[in-house]
Parts: sequence; structure tokens; C-alpha cells
Amino acid sequence: MGSTFILKARTCLKSSQLLLHQGSPAFSTLKPPQARSLCTRDLSLTLGVRQTHRSSSGQTEGQGGVKNTINRRGEDDGPVNGRRDKRSAPWQRPFVPKSVFAAGTAKRTAEMLRRKAPLVCEDEEEPEWRTARGNRLACLHWLPIESRISFKILVFRSLLTFVATETGTLPYKLLLRYLTLCVSGGHDDEVFDVYDIMRGSFPSLDTGASSLFIKAFSRTARWREALDLLHELKKVFNPSPRNYGDVIAAAVLYGEASTAWALYDELVENGLSPYQETWEVLFKGAEQQERLMGILLHMRNNQIYPQQSLASSIKSWFESLTGQEWTGTWTTATPKGVCRSCGSELESIQLTAEEYQQLKDRVMADIIQGQDVFKKTTPEELQRFKLFVKRKPAFDVVVDGLNVANINKDKSKQSETLLAVVLELVERQVSGDDDNTKRTDDPFLLYATLHSGNHCRFVSRDLMRDHKACLPDGATRRLFFKWQRGHQLVVDGYVAAGRRVRFQSIPSYDTIVQTSGGDSWHIPYDNTEDRSTYEVPQQWLCLNKNH
Repeated sequence: MGSTFILKARTCLKSSQLLLHQGSPAFSTLKPPQARSLCTRDLSLTLGVRQTHRSSSGQTEGQGGVKNTINRRGEDDGPVNGRRDKRSAPWQRPFVPKSVFAAGTAKRTAEMLRRKAPLVCEDEEEPEWRTARGNRLACLHWLPIESRISFKILVFRSLLTFVATETGTLPYKLLLRYLTLCVSGGHDDEVFDVYDIMRGSFPSLDTGASSLFIKAFSRTARWREALDLLHELKKVFNPSPRNYGDVIAAAVLYGEASTAWALYDELVENGLSPYQETWEVLFKGAEQQERLMGILLHMRNNQIYPQQSLASSIKSWFESLTGQEWTGTWTTATPKGVCRSCGSELESIQLTAEEYQQLKDRVMADIIQGQDVFKKTTPEELQRFKLFVKRKPAFDVVVDGLNVANINKDKSKQSETLLAVVLELVERQVSGDDDNTKRTDDPFLLYATLHSGNHCRFVSRDLMRDHKACLPDGATRRLFFKWQRGHQLVVDGYVAAGRRVRFQSIPSYDTIVQTSGGDSWHIPYDNTEDRSTYEVPQQWLCLNKNH
């Protein structure tokens, strides 16, 4: 900040008391012997009974069945270690490794639908930025971002000088906007000047100003002042993961590893999730092997996937360990769950008996018997359905009838579509029984599937995200997602007459950070920015200790 402005501002501030605008308080608180199937949701086209309307929570997602383009050479089922795997079970299509849960599927589906959308009319009015006046107004957007910020700071500085001269005051919010510009532009000297002015003129700082000062001070030799600000903030408000991360990065940079780890422990104990940049800083500079291994276990327990930059730092850290000779390789897994790099098997996606019972109990309590289910049914109907399922032998597959029928947009073909899917399941040695068809909603589908046992699959393109959200905690929701990926059959593409019905592949392995005896790690990582939250990465970092 220029000296002229500082002198004028401080002179005005001394001669008259600054006015604190409203809204700037101190720290704002701010399989059975005979295979059977159950087809849910009756269709008037096939059963002659009334058709039910699907509620908003049952809308299908991910429809369209976009074909993945990842079936490149070397990414099919084998060979592994010089031999090719045998043909997989009928539930899987190893040579078509598509899945609604694969990273980027939702993005590719959206792009395909956008390409199919009508083109914009050619005689549409020319946008303003293309006009001569628009070009003049938008000329700043062609400058590098650093230059744009510097220009804005220069203009804002003149504004502050004018306000201070004319009124003798500098409003809090005006200074806060100027501070935001200075911090984003890396103008630390100006930040220090604003800090002195605000500290001397206002009784306290709000969380926004404190966070900005913490960020700016943390990247300078005055980082301990950021630590003081963090402690001050904790007295009235829980700092954010970003606040902690900024100071942790500074402590690591200036050789205070013990301070960094103490702050990290505090962050986690407060129930906050660290930013990936914070983990990356620790792997690059806080060399405590046991603690860093603990971060990987934290990722495993919370189903967190490192981004590629963090994965690269993890790889470099392992390979730098003295006397241990670790080797890291970027790789993928076969549909059978075998690492293409080291040939070891990844953990199964099937739930243990204990996990299955735990999930079943929670789904029954929070989804099947939860309050929301009776918005679409009655307790009596639920009880009749339970008795119906209890009288039947365990099912091998449960078909979401209305969801599957709606794959075909031609309403007159819905019954044919559903019949084609059921016949395909029959041909795959899973029998279909029309007597077992009954109207239900998604919670009933989940009940029938879970009641039948861990072997039972269900057919639907509904991703069940609203039902998963009804579960009480993150651990149970992750368990549900694991069970879903291992049991949900999704019809691949559209069903057409004369064509076999294909299902997307169900993985046999779990996509989660894994370790074996301390001599190997397998870490799934994000190498794309288009992964939705309900999708899992397809790339792995394989780490092995050489003996």
C-alpha cells in the first residue's frame, strides 16, 4: 500500500473515531437350491392392475447407459502374470468394464445429453461482449489474473484514500473487501498495513478477516502471528480446516513439525476433515513414518481418495524412506480384482457376515421403518409385504419393474422391455416368477433384497442416494455404498428387440485404500476432475517393499 494512503488513513483515524458498520461483530458465530426372482412395481401393461406413480425420491438417475471409452488395450480381464483369467460369472462382463459407479460416468452422460440437445438459433442476438462497447468493458479479462488483481488493488487504494480524506473514517466492510484483494493477489505488505489499521481501529475481527489474516501471515516469516490468531479464533468459534491447514503448512515450512502434528490432531479431534493440500504438506515435510501411515488408514476408514498430486507425494515419500526400498507404480485392476502391477488380489467387495447384519439392521430401522416410508405407503401395506416376502423362499434377484420398464421411452414397449430383462435373467440361471411380482417402492425393494441374504442382487438404475442419506452416520452410509456396488445390476444401454440384454459389470473388489502386512499398499486415486461423489476412481497406486 502506498505511503501516501497510509499517512492519510492513519491521520484521519486518529482525528476521528472509526465507525463500525453493522454486521461486523466480534467473531461472528457464524444362492438357494431353487433360484427365484422378485420383480417389484406392478405395470398395468402386464398385470392388469393400477400403475403407481413414482415419487421424487424414486426418480431414476444416470439413465442413458452411455458406453464407456475406457476399454483400451490392456484393460480387459487379463492376462495377469502370463495367464488369462477364465470367463467370469454371468453377473459380470469383464470385457466391457463399464459401471454407473466408475469415475466420470455422470460427466460423460451429461456431455452426451448436451450434444443431443437442440442447437442455439443462428439469428440469436449477439452477446454484449462481442460488441465494440462490450469489448472495451471486458478488456481487463484478457489480462493475466495477477495484473487484473494489481489493477483492482490500485483502484481500491485510491477509493480508500478518498473515503478516509472526505469522511475521516474507513468502514469495516470496505477494508475487508480491500483485504480480500490483497490476500488473493499475494500483496503481503499491504496485508500487514491493513492488519495494523484494523487492529488499532476495531475492538475485534470477524471470522472472515481472521481467516484472511491467517492465510496471509502463514506464508510469511510472521507465521506465528497466524498461530496466535488461530488460538484467538478458537475462543469463540471452531476454526475451519482451511485455517488449520494454513498454519500447519507454515509450521512444517519453518521446521516446527511438533506444532504441525499437534494442530493436525486438534483438527481431527474436532471432527473436521483435512484438506488434501494439508496432507500433501505433511507427506512432503513432516517425516514421521507412523503418523503418515496413520493418514493412509484415516483415508481407508473414511473412504477418501487422494487426488493425483497427493498420490504423487505419497509415492515420493515411500520411495524416499531410507533403507526400505519401496517401489511405486501407477496401475489399474482387472475386473477380477487383481493388481496389474504386482499380481496380488485386492480386497473383496462382499460384506462380512457382521457387516451385512449391521447394514441390514440399520436399513430396516432408518429406511424401511423410517418416517419417510409412510409418505408413500401405510403400515398395513408394509406389514403385508413383509409377510409376503417371509412366505417366499429367498430370492436371487429383485427387479425394480417400473424403473427397468422406463428404460424404453416408448410407453407401448415398456412391458416388452421388462420381459426381455427378466428372460435374460432366466437364461442366466436366475428364474423369473410372475406370481412373485408385487407393487412396491424403493424401500420395499431394499427390504426384499436384504431379507433374502448376502447373495441376492437387485436390478435398478436408481442410485438410491436419497435412501442412503437417511442412514444415521458416515460409516453406515459407506457400508451401504459398498453393498450397493457389489449387488446392484444396471442394464447397459437401451433394450432393443432382437438384442441380448447386457448388464454393467459388478466389481469383485472394493475400491478403498488397502494394505497387506505392511509390505504393500494399494491406493485408489483421483486422476480426473469429473468424478461424482457416488463414483469411485479407476486408477491405483501400487506400493511394494523390495526384499
